[in-house]
Amino acid sequence: MSGPHAASPKPLSDASQESMRAEFDKLADDYYEQHKANIAITGESPEFFSEYKVRDLAGHVKGIGLPVSRVLDFGSGIGNSIPYFRRHFAESRLSCADVSPRSMEIARARFPGNEDYLLIENGRLPVESGSQDVVFSACVFHHITLSERVHWLTELRRVTRKGGLLAIYEHNPLNPLTRRAVDTCPLDVNAHLIHARQMGQLARSGGWLEPRASYRLFFPAPLAKLRPLERHLGWCGLGAQYRLLARQPT
Repeated sequence: MSGPHAASPKPLSDASQESMRAEFDKLADDYYEQHKANIAITGESPEFFSEYKVRDLAGHVKGIGLPVSRVLDFGSGIGNSIPYFRRHFAESRLSCADVSPRSMEIARARFPGNEDYLLIENGRLPVESGSQDVVFSACVFHHITLSERVHWLTELRRVTRKGGLLAIYEHNPLNPLTRRAVDTCPLDVNAHLIHARQMGQLARSGGWLEPRASYRLFFPAPLAKLRPLERHLGWCGLGAQYRLLARQPT
């Protein structure tokens, strides 16, 4: 069922999909170490940021009382979020979807378990329509070509149940340290950062309702004592990342 503002998704080119697959297959083996080196300036590890997002999402889900039996991690990569979905969504079935077979191979080796692994092909998720309670995406959309973003937002809506939740975490281009990190990271050589307002507009075009963004991650490790203040700073556009939430029409 389409939402009131849903746009017709633009068909994806085979060349675009193959290019993305080749790029991330090539990066997969060195991804963790390169990511770790790139964020060293924050004083935190990749694990910190991975858990932050999943824990943040879990807190929201609990706060609104949303039953969650199935979660889709769109662009799951080498599995950095898997341990934290196991911890914070222990009663939910996790599906990891990615365009890169090599990344998913690494994820399986790092975190053996019962997760479902789904290879994204032909511009479609191999997931039954309306089957997911929550779809989650962590720093994926800035790697997707501008002309294809609405397609994937529409596809994520297809696989989400009525009243289900979309949660997108993205780098905030308004934060100068974030821009510097992205500009100097080999993993982000083809990245195009997305402003929170633009991400909301894209979500509406994909048929999602009530997209709302709030900013996250204001304080690096040396200022960790100030992090309890972050719950009051979602309105402030200087966070290193932002969280966009939207819901599937009922």
